[in-house]
Amino acid sequence: MSEVLTLPAEARAKVGKGASRAMRRQGRVPAVIYGGKEPPLAIHVEEKLLVKQLDSGHFLNSIVEVHVDGAIHRTLPRDVQFHVVTDRPVHADFLRISEDSTVTVNVPVRFVNETASPGLKRGGVLNIVRHEVELRVPAAKIPDELVLDLTGFDIGASIHISAVTLPEGAKPVIERDFTVATIVAPSGLKSEEASAEGEG
Repeated sequence: MSEVLTLPAEARAKVGKGASRAMRRQGRVPAVIYGGKEPPLAIHVEEKLLVKQLDSGHFLNSIVEVHVDGAIHRTLPRDVQFHVVTDRPVHADFLRISEDSTVTVNVPVRFVNETASPGLKRGGVLNIVRHEVELRVPAAKIPDELVLDLTGFDIGASIHISAVTLPEGAKPVIERDFTVATIVAPSGLKSEEASAEGEG
């Protein structure tokens, strides 16, 4: 389960390009909180703090409690826009969520037990088809990662999403049993097999 992050913010009195530029010069990033049957709330957050949370690597999969004027808004970051040249964040969108909300998130896949894979032991190569899987999941149960156990998989194996244990209530957005990774023969072994076939 992803940790809940906290982000202090202040309400924005002025909106528009000029006001946003002035804010960025002061080290603040304009943002908006929307959804949840409430009107959008224009806010601004400290750039350094936002960058620190972005650097955690799982900011977009984490619940972020945005504190504005004494009120706590439980949100999920939906988008962060970056400056094309400096790569600094220039705007952020936060979606209001409740405890029983179901949200769509991209969750990274981590592969374990490579030494227990006969295919990898024989020099096979793990070909990752999907580094992330898009899941519909209860907001209270967003995972940091999905773990895929490579035990027993040999060269030629296709490893599907059904081999991954998903959190309770989570479903992949793609409904078919899609491939997450394959174990392919090393190029040396492929060329040996090809030349043997050519001789036959």
